[in-house]
Amino acid sequence: MTASEAAAGRARRGAHRYPSAVRRSFVRRLAVPAAWILAGVVLFPLYVRLSNTGTENSDSSNIILMANDMLHGNLLLHGWYSSDVSFYTTELPQYALLERLFGLRPEVGHIAAGMTYTLVVLLTVALARGRAKGRAVLVRTLIAGGILLAPQIGGGVFAMDLSVGHIGTSVPLLLVWLLLDRTQPRRYVPVITTVLLTWVLIADRLVIVTGLLPLALACVVRMLPGLFSTDGESFAARLGARWYDLSLIAATVAAYSLAALVERTLTALGGYHLEALPFRVLSLSAIPANIVSVFSKLLLVFGADFIGTGRGILFYLAILHLASGFLVFVALLLVIWRYRTGVELVDLILAIAIALNVGAYALTSAGQNAAHEIAIVVPFSAALAARMLVGEAWPMSSNIPARHACVAYIAGLLVLAGYVAGFGYDDTQPVAPAANVQLASWLSTHHLTEGLSGYWTSSSVTVASAGHVKVRALVPGGVLPEMWMTYGAWYNPQLSSPNFIVVDLNDGFYDYWAPLNLIRKQFGSPIRTKNYQGYLILIYNKNLLLDIPGAPQNWPDGQAVDASLVSRYASPAIS
Repeated sequence: MTASEAAAGRARRGAHRYPSAVRRSFVRRLAVPAAWILAGVVLFPLYVRLSNTGTENSDSSNIILMANDMLHGNLLLHGWYSSDVSFYTTELPQYALLERLFGLRPEVGHIAAGMTYTLVVLLTVALARGRAKGRAVLVRTLIAGGILLAPQIGGGVFAMDLSVGHIGTSVPLLLVWLLLDRTQPRRYVPVITTVLLTWVLIADRLVIVTGLLPLALACVVRMLPGLFSTDGESFAARLGARWYDLSLIAATVAAYSLAALVERTLTALGGYHLEALPFRVLSLSAIPANIVSVFSKLLLVFGADFIGTGRGILFYLAILHLASGFLVFVALLLVIWRYRTGVELVDLILAIAIALNVGAYALTSAGQNAAHEIAIVVPFSAALAARMLVGEAWPMSSNIPARHACVAYIAGLLVLAGYVAGFGYDDTQPVAPAANVQLASWLSTHHLTEGLSGYWTSSSVTVASAGHVKVRALVPGGVLPEMWMTYGAWYNPQLSSPNFIVVDLNDGFYDYWAPLNLIRKQFGSPIRTKNYQGYLILIYNKNLLLDIPGAPQNWPDGQAVDASLVSRYASPAIS
């Protein structure tokens, strides 16, 4: 009998002798993945429902249209003018898959939002747990999960759950941080890190601030104390001992270079056009006011924006969420305090990423944008707070008096109970109707199928009608094509013949587009007008694209029209 056969025999006899122990071990191995799956199954519909309390806009509608075009064969997104974020390797494939299952409809945006936020919560909790054991695992889970659990109804839901923005970028970044946290220094880790960072950087250039620079700076910070020590080792030896940090720094450089190469290749192959970042560094005099604005948006993404909520339940829920901000602030101080005694790589990365994202937001014109620009700060903060406040063993510190610890535990549980109650309250709010769905229905009923309007009316009508009514965007306050998240062929008069203009007279951020004087000057007088729920519809008996100056320059290939483009464009289910 060979040694392996003898070992197998002993294992069988052990299993026969201790069947209950084997069963318990098997159940424990299954319990953890089953718990994660169950958490995802429970959270996903809740976050989809929460997303439905807000209304999607033309930004998300354009993502749906881009993904639809990708799904139907335009893999390089030829002819598309993207925003400053391409979403090419993240949200777009996700949306295309969902549209394959559910079709071209507004609900796709809500399903994708719920899916993304569920992944953010689960990955953040996984990162927060780290290598903790025993009760520390549970406490870290409750802290990280509690901070993320209930986005603030209204603007918070838009920034954290509904918006197609930077919150989706946190999913692949969290995967990178999990890789670095859960693996030992091995030569394959920097290679995988390079691939993952390249993947997400192609989709979102904010990763330079939230991923590449934090990782590189964290490695530099870890290396410096020992690099110039006087322990007798040569500088080359000390440098060689820190090969892992150096290789991770190299991974950030490689990821940046590879992403740039991919972008240039896509452009050379006729892929999408990516807009330049529209942000600028503010003057010194403008920074104080911008910091105040940034602070209010930080309150919003942490669910703690109590300003303007009155004195009802929303006010008290916001006040309760100030606890999350306090925990994160303490965690950042602890990173600084413990630096000399040693802080884990991932903790340094998270702290630096938070500081860089908030700093960039405060010092540039990005701070004047919506709060989704700093949404990624919240999952990073939740993971960092759990890791810094709770050690890998529990209790965190034996120096804390038992009565103080007991008070802290009870207070924490009460706050968490308030978060759960707030989540329930938010999730039972009325569902917001899809944007412009009634307008889309009215236009279809009156056989108005191709038209023009302002940005916030255009693509939302197109998606609400499943592509049967196509409304294309003109620039804010003007009558030129809007080349932001837009397909150039939409303005080709050989492919489209819009004969009406929707003037939006409603007040609000996603409304009001009424350059009536310019419209009449450019297109002349309509043959008739219609009024519908705050919209003025101007109807013409001509192809309005022929009256737009410079429209041919936006055609996909000069004035040539490919037959496959015509057939793809002509289908009512396609953008």
